[in-house]
Amino acid sequence: MSIIAWAREAACRGAEAALFYPADPAERKEDRIEREALAKRICAGCVVREECLQAALERHESYGIWGGLNEVERRALTRA
Repeated sequence: MSIIAWAREAACRGAEAALFYPADPAERKEDRIEREALAKRICAGCVVREECLQAALERHESYGIWGGLNEVERRALTRA
């Protein structure tokens, strides 16, 4: 499935973008944890979660929540 095709089916489509990317570089740790948890809940029910994660891994996305994982979690996957 191409990126265009899977993106049309994404649960995050139309959702508040700030949930998936830090809105403020000085974001407090507690705020980041809460924001990421909300984004991950959206991802959890997404029918194209795997395609999204795979695309992020292939492109070495360094920011944001993709396929239900943040950048640290994605890096850990690539090291495993």
